[in-house]
Amino acid sequence: MITAPQIRAARALLAWKQVDLAKASGVSEMSIKNIERGDTDPRVSTLAAIRSALEGAGIQFIDDGDVAGGKGVVLTKNV
Repeated sequence: MITAPQIRAARALLAWKQVDLAKASGVSEMSIKNIERGDTDPRVSTLAAIRSALEGAGIQFIDDGDVAGGKGVVLTKNV
């Protein structure tokens, strides 16, 4: 599953604010804030909605073992 640092990094690559991710994912802005701060244990469906929105915007998530540096994100489309 994706992590809070991956979500923050993905937003940074896209120059999205939390409100932009909220609109794109259908997840409330407050939920995104709480997830990114680590204040909540989000549902799998919530993380899936966030991941789908970010991937639709051109983000690719890197899991442990995919590359030497561990988990991360890359931008695969021009924004």
